[in-house]
Amino acid sequence: MTPRIPGNDHRVLTPPEPGAWTPSLRVSVVVPAYGGQDKLDLVLAGLAGQSYPAELTEVIVVDNGSDPPLRLPALRPPGTRLIACPVPGRAHARNAGLAAATGDVIHWLDSDVVLDRLSVEAHMRWHHVAPYLVVTGYLRFTPAELPTPEAVAAAGDLAELFEPAEPHAWLVDLIERTGGLTDNPHRAFSLHVGGATSVGAALLTAAGPMDTDLILGQDTEMGYRLAQAGAVFVPEPLSRAFHLGPTMRMRGKAPIDRVSHAFVADRIPSYRWLRSHPARQWKVPYLEVVVEAGGRAGYDEVRATVDAVLAGTLPDVAVTVVGPWDRVAAEGRAPLRNPDLESALVRGHYAHEGRVRFALTAPEAARVTVPYREGATPYPGERPEGERRPEGERGSVTAAPYRLRLPAGWTPDEDTLARLLDLAVEGEYGLVSVLLAEETGNAGDAGDQGNADGAEGTEGTGDTRGGASEGGDGDAGLVTARLERTAAFARAAIVAGEGEDLDDAVDDVFGVLWVDGETYGFTTGPRQITGRRSAYRARTEARAEADRLAREAERLRGEVARWKEESGRWRRNAVELRREVGGLRKELAAARKELAAARKVMQLGLLSSVRRALARRR
Repeated sequence: MTPRIPGNDHRVLTPPEPGAWTPSLRVSVVVPAYGGQDKLDLVLAGLAGQSYPAELTEVIVVDNGSDPPLRLPALRPPGTRLIACPVPGRAHARNAGLAAATGDVIHWLDSDVVLDRLSVEAHMRWHHVAPYLVVTGYLRFTPAELPTPEAVAAAGDLAELFEPAEPHAWLVDLIERTGGLTDNPHRAFSLHVGGATSVGAALLTAAGPMDTDLILGQDTEMGYRLAQAGAVFVPEPLSRAFHLGPTMRMRGKAPIDRVSHAFVADRIPSYRWLRSHPARQWKVPYLEVVVEAGGRAGYDEVRATVDAVLAGTLPDVAVTVVGPWDRVAAEGRAPLRNPDLESALVRGHYAHEGRVRFALTAPEAARVTVPYREGATPYPGERPEGERRPEGERGSVTAAPYRLRLPAGWTPDEDTLARLLDLAVEGEYGLVSVLLAEETGNAGDAGDQGNADGAEGTEGTGDTRGGASEGGDGDAGLVTARLERTAAFARAAIVAGEGEDLDDAVDDVFGVLWVDGETYGFTTGPRQITGRRSAYRARTEARAEADRLAREAERLRGEVARWKEESGRWRRNAVELRREVGGLRKELAAARKELAAARKVMQLGLLSSVRRALARRR
């Protein structure tokens, strides 16, 4: 049974200890090279001394147009081949090596990286535990003089030859900040660096080869696609390697980032900080919304839904409308009698909208959405040999990290999609099911009617058909929308047992959440769309009102300050008055004492006079 890893928590796996197990998988080490024969000799010498069985190892050196051509030295692994790729570019060389590889695991290795003798075994012990892992070793960058290939092959510890060396600082920092990539699974794909990384061959088949249109950032972009294919990324400290000299990034990080970001922004939706523009479109959207046309869903219902999606606060979105586009034909004589009029109206209305695509069937949860193109075979495996893929198709998984299946006629509020995505991202859910309504009629009939126009959904993914959903939980009669995380469903497809519902497997590896549609702003029928001009005026008025309120607040702060000063003055006056009153009270008390004394003297004097008068009369 394939082990189930929640998120990117590879700690649930227990790989065997090096030297204490019996391997069985074959590994293909792909080494693209351009010049640098002296360094390549050291790389092959390091591979010749690996502890992983030589009979399970093949090494493919890809000469990317070196002048003079590269050669294979005497000191090399027995299963080493040299092939040529004259098309310049590391991605082209990698793809040539990948095409020639026969192993169960592909181990990328740069032609200036020397592996410690346990490195390949340290990688492969993980791949024997689970088939959907991406394992990266720890690189150190050495300025040491180049030793001889014989010294490399004989060394028990490469540190004796290459230390002191600098660590791969940003990679070590990423691993430490995320608890070994277990705390932030959304960025784990950044671990895919080409210097010393291994990937299951089946996983690479699903994700597709290197993007040869990129100048820089090919490793990271491939890591993103591997994540969408269901990969778990594992840092392996037992795998040590020495990079001979500094990397190009170490020599100039800022200019390298400038060039890389210009290209990867279009292809990696997870790099949200590179997509700060409020309106532009990107090659790979952050969200794909799937809406089914046909059956009970006519032109008006589809238009209401699609227009509401495109008018939301999330511009990084594409819409796939599912319908019988292969049989929709224009009716020149009697268009109102066209049996496919509703579908023809939908296709005609959105034919030139760049964010709307057309597909014949609803995409499976873990497979690519291939736009329908008239006159072309639309699906992998059905395309004539040599015919180019439709733009955007790569392997068998969609590159968009999230997909929302939304019944036609249901419209999200302006901020609904952004809120749902925030919920899914922050909670790291693989599926957010939105309860829109409960069907009061016969759900089975509704489902049959919804499929009558040839737009079949995917079994077991809970697709909405004509408004009724037969979700993975078996909730027939419920009208639902489903926000699916591509990586979660790809992983679930890998680990699910025979006959197991895919949603249950998603719940195990990422988690499932149900929410109420009304709470998140879903309603039926068309919405009043706020145009950009109206939105601009609203923003302008809001800014003007904010400025007015700021000025008023400033005026009131001045008034408050003035009254504070006035109240302080009155407090000081009150203190002075209290002092004066106190003085007066003291003077009054003294006067009262003097008056009492005078009265007493007068009384004594009068009494003496009376006494003398009485004495004379006697």
